[in-house]
Amino acid sequence: MADLVKFTINGQELEAPAGMLVIEAAKQNGIEIPSFCYYEGYSLQAACRMCLVEVEKMPKMQVACTLQVGAGMVIRTETDQVQAARKSTLEFLLTNHPLDCPVCDKGGECELQDMVFRYGAGESRYTETKIHVDEQQWSPVVFYDAPRCILCFRCVRACDEGMGVSALGVVNRGAMSLIAPNKGDHLECDECGQCIDICPVGALTSGAYRYQTRPWEMEHVGTICTHCSDGCKTTLGVRNDEIVRGNNRDRSGVNGEFLCIKGRYAFDFSESTERLQSPMIRVNGKLEEVSWSKALDTIAKKFAEVKAKGGKFGVIGSNQTTNEENYYLQKFARQGLGTNNIDHQRTGDVVTLVDALSGTTGRLAKTADFYESQAVLVIGADLAVEHPFLAFQIRANFRHHEAHVYAVTADTVREDLVATRSVRATRGEELASLEALREALAAEKNLVIVFGDSIKGDKVRSLVAFGETLGIPVSYCALVDYSNSRGAIDMGLVAELNPGYHASGAAGASIDEMLAANDLAALWVVGSNPLQHTKLAASRAFVVVQDLFLTETAQRADVVLPSASAYEKNGTVTNGCGEVQRLKRASATMGTKTDLEIIGLIAKEMGLAPLMGPWLPETVYAEIRKSVKGYDIPLPLVTIGAQQTAPVNGRVGVDSRPDLIRSSHDNLFTSGTLGRYSTVLNSVIEGRQSR
Repeated sequence: MADLVKFTINGQELEAPAGMLVIEAAKQNGIEIPSFCYYEGYSLQAACRMCLVEVEKMPKMQVACTLQVGAGMVIRTETDQVQAARKSTLEFLLTNHPLDCPVCDKGGECELQDMVFRYGAGESRYTETKIHVDEQQWSPVVFYDAPRCILCFRCVRACDEGMGVSALGVVNRGAMSLIAPNKGDHLECDECGQCIDICPVGALTSGAYRYQTRPWEMEHVGTICTHCSDGCKTTLGVRNDEIVRGNNRDRSGVNGEFLCIKGRYAFDFSESTERLQSPMIRVNGKLEEVSWSKALDTIAKKFAEVKAKGGKFGVIGSNQTTNEENYYLQKFARQGLGTNNIDHQRTGDVVTLVDALSGTTGRLAKTADFYESQAVLVIGADLAVEHPFLAFQIRANFRHHEAHVYAVTADTVREDLVATRSVRATRGEELASLEALREALAAEKNLVIVFGDSIKGDKVRSLVAFGETLGIPVSYCALVDYSNSRGAIDMGLVAELNPGYHASGAAGASIDEMLAANDLAALWVVGSNPLQHTKLAASRAFVVVQDLFLTETAQRADVVLPSASAYEKNGTVTNGCGEVQRLKRASATMGTKTDLEIIGLIAKEMGLAPLMGPWLPETVYAEIRKSVKGYDIPLPLVTIGAQQTAPVNGRVGVDSRPDLIRSSHDNLFTSGTLGRYSTVLNSVIEGRQSR
């Protein structure tokens, strides 16, 4: 850490590391210096001149966003001269800025509006007619209103430095300068909307949110994105029980304010007109709507009948249901139905990694490690497309800490732009290329190794063995696909493992084996779509499906139950780095129930309620804390942040079934079944091109 220097701001004696910017030093001590162009984490622009301050012994006012603190420096931020300068700056910015605050989507959240209210003049000396330019639509989610733009260039830097896309730039010069997209009159980019949220005014607005409501009319609910496994927090703006906006401007999650298109816009699947809102039972070959009581009674009687006859059950869970729901489901399957035929879509070999690291601590990478480690090795994964937040962390690490990035992939990836070294390797053969990097990796102070589904089984053990020979601290992350893929494994949603990676000791069928079994009597599918590309061999099997939509699997079902989405329930999920976070209910869809409630009601109808216990998320989480290794984390800590579990304590002792590990390799614009029902994901050009 840099040496501390003493200085004074507004008569207050302060300390800060030498080299820290005055604007940041002031902020850390509760002193606000207004600015428009400055944005933490990005390059310095010094374009707006709003952050001017007086510094003793300097002949002119200085911009606080580029000035570094020095020993003995005396700074004044609220003198008459400073306030006059800010007033003049604002008057200049408003010379052509349209005064359309009543209809501007930034109203109530506009930094220019706030500053004018605080420092602005009561009237303008500018009497000429304002120049008007028609608003442009750059994509389904990005609109640009040039007269509102104050040329702070935040959007350009966020797109270039933060996202690594460079889809925005500046054309013309001086007073004629404009922000322009990369493809003539439209954008081709990640469509993440970062440029909109970072804009201090209403120049860039959201196609999904514009003209919908005002920020003070919404309830703001912080929950976890239900799409990929990065575990980004998204703050949903809810009005009249409908989600109308997503962002994370309070930086309250592991992701700060970063969100990709799915986290910021793809909540709209939950508002789809195709949502199931009533249970259905197959009558004369067709699914017909029935009451919840009839549907539950039908399921309970059939399950009890199959159990009494010793029939074969199959239970398939989900990567997107909560830890509580996954735990409760496997408990019901094993103890209530008496079957160990339980599985979910496995997308990464976490089991072998946990086993290979047995007896060690602190070897599973945290999300923060991707930003803080000196070096990152990416193997067999296109992070920017499949795990955008982890890719964002690596780019920020490169900008701020000059991290060394190594990429061993089959194709060109965005990490190549910042890589110290990139190696192309055939998928599945990446480990053979590591020897060429051994010397460079061994020279690093520490290393994070992140790998995709091409590294599984013995290849995971070989990778860990390679890391051990480097002689430096190495942590690992096995990538998985969806919001709770890691939690599904931790909760024992596989035949060979009970919760906490304890061997079940009982035979059980995998998904593939269940679907291929001719003697399957009953199949229970919770939040999954295994029949999307496969047929069920047991034509007479009784099939129960809990889902949001009438998927291919639901169309085959005898009973379909409408379930709530992740944005409509409480509970916890675990991201790919093993960090537990809490879901919070934001909205509701009429006629649906959470999967936890549905499982509990079926148990009640079967007379198993005393065995299963209450189906309240808090109660089930309390049981998880007692029985699942690494999850003894108080709920308040999970509520306010992300807490990493610690499952590595001994050998797992079972085969991880690498033959069953298959990532869907969803990109930025696809998200399994949910992606089909997102209007935004299906509307952007990039989404249509990527399918």
